[in-house]
Amino acid sequence: MKLSELCKEINLPQDVTERVLDEEKQMKAQNKNTVPTDLTSQLLRVCETHTKYLNKGIDEKIFTDTMKCFTRFIKECKDRTGKAEFDRGWWTHRQINMVLFRIGELEYELTQFQGGNAVSVHIPSDAVFTPEKVDKSQKQAEEFMAEFYPDYKDVEYFCESWLLSPRLGEIVKETSNIAKFQKRFRIVEDLPDDKEYMEWLFGAKADTPVQELPENTSLQRKVRELLANGGNLGAAVGIREKMR
Repeated sequence: MKLSELCKEINLPQDVTERVLDEEKQMKAQNKNTVPTDLTSQLLRVCETHTKYLNKGIDEKIFTDTMKCFTRFIKECKDRTGKAEFDRGWWTHRQINMVLFRIGELEYELTQFQGGNAVSVHIPSDAVFTPEKVDKSQKQAEEFMAEFYPDYKDVEYFCESWLLSPRLGEIVKETSNIAKFQKRFRIVEDLPDDKEYMEWLFGAKADTPVQELPENTSLQRKVRELLANGGNLGAAVGIREKMR
């Protein structure tokens, strides 16, 4: 796959695409003054990863959905800072090295947990979080593992997230998608001091004063109230209950 094709496939913003392709052009011209950015370097590696997907027989849609993380991260950065920059180079080696895949609405990472092979479940910021969509994603993920990574067939699926926080369970309605997602997991570790939710829920740094946090949604308002009263949302680690 050519870099230009990849940029189009993952819907990379036009201005970012132009910068990336210009860097590639300078590299091919062996311009000694050209030092490619982390984004360009990683996207060139993604083009190589595409060949590995083809050789393994993994569906093209899973490749595209997985690598759209680059586009998503750039958008998230722009939403936070006003600048369309790539600041997740420390994370995307997982996608490049084919240990993390976007399958439907969720992401699944091949890893270790409690001494054995396991699959870590991640919730992308653009996931449609309905029970039906989550069910479909989980079923597809199990089929994917059985076909392409048999060492991860019938292993534990676990999740570490602020969305599993017991404090959050006390805030949201039982009929909410969050509450229904929590019920899929058996909590094995509470992380009451964790503050990762500040980025994902508020788009803010962990030390942002309560009065500066946005309150555009009912969930933001409820968590803001929790913080104002001296509490903290935290996070939790849960093991997914076996699918029926």
